[in-house]
Amino acid sequence: MHSTAVLLSVMAGSSMMVLAVEPLVPRFRAVNVDTNVAVGYGVSVADVDGDGGPDIILCDAKQIAWYRHPKWEKHVIAENLTPQDHVCLAAADIDGDGKAEIAVGAGWNPGDTVNSGALFYLEPPADRTARWTPIRLPHEPTIHRIRWVKDPQGWALWSVPLHGRGNKDGQGVGARIQRHRPPTDRRQPWAVETVADQWHKTHNFDPVVRPGAKAVTELLVGSAEGAFRGVLSGFGGANGAGVPVSWTQVGGPENGGVGEIRSLGDAQGSVAGISPMHGNQLVVFHPPAPGAGATTAAPGLGRREVLDDGLIDGHALVCGDLLGIGQPQIVAGWRAMGRPRSVKVGVALYVPVGNRWMKVWVDDDGMACEDLTLADLDGDGRLDIVASGRSTHNLKVYFNESPR
Repeated sequence: MHSTAVLLSVMAGSSMMVLAVEPLVPRFRAVNVDTNVAVGYGVSVADVDGDGGPDIILCDAKQIAWYRHPKWEKHVIAENLTPQDHVCLAAADIDGDGKAEIAVGAGWNPGDTVNSGALFYLEPPADRTARWTPIRLPHEPTIHRIRWVKDPQGWALWSVPLHGRGNKDGQGVGARIQRHRPPTDRRQPWAVETVADQWHKTHNFDPVVRPGAKAVTELLVGSAEGAFRGVLSGFGGANGAGVPVSWTQVGGPENGGVGEIRSLGDAQGSVAGISPMHGNQLVVFHPPAPGAGATTAAPGLGRREVLDDGLIDGHALVCGDLLGIGQPQIVAGWRAMGRPRSVKVGVALYVPVGNRWMKVWVDDDGMACEDLTLADLDGDGRLDIVASGRSTHNLKVYFNESPR
């Protein structure tokens, strides 16, 4: 982990310069939460036990565990839900009791597009440090990412598979993005609705809550076919029966499309992505200016900006104002899976400065980043970074100690 005082790398397209910058001093303090992680497929932050503190939840290959704030004591709540690995999790307080509900995707076998996958709601016991009861839900093969989403009709669990059912080499039916609506009694059948099935290889998605909204209004999806924005019914999008989301393309299939995807969070509605899936490019898709013509044949496409083309197996992405500068920054992580150990892994912060982006190391070769998230873990008003590492077998918090 490095803190940067004066020298910052400035990304300009695919080139890099080093500038002396005194006023901006991003600084992060790394703390090891767990050094015995198997893969670290997914990480989230939520209040699990209702004590008011943000806890860390980890989806590891064979365990689902949470780490109690602020000392990070580990509590395993589920193990070996399927013979294959767990692969993703979702954690949020969906019933307003101050305690997070947790769901898990498992049965991970990306090569089996027919029989793989599993989806579970974990029913908590009175003592949330004890084992939770898995309730199996309907699922699609190769289920890969899940999120709790508060949409116009209330909370639901949204799921995205990697491939379409029965697909081979990215060909066949589309991957079914589904919305699972929980009943009051979570052991009863959940209502399941397919909200999109037009892409053949999807990797991640991002529910977006616009300023002033009380629920998710948009959904971003990254796929081999590009980046797409969906407007949910009731927020100016599709309102017809059976059409819960209306979709427009915001990024094309250049360089193999998009794997990781996040709303940048700026006023223009820009979208950040890693291209392609497990790729080398950190990109931002800027929407066309009002009244301007699209720059490609597809409507809605604007400028594609490459911030960094030196990622090695990029696999994690978040956006937020960590430095309190009034503009969003980007945190990206890469894992270099299958590469020699001499190939560096890491986590970096990208800061907008004028029409350029400065690259600031958060962790230089100490985190083979599989996933990461942002949260204020110490209550100081700054967003901290939580990351899980595959080949480095670690879970870390990078406390944000940047000056205000």
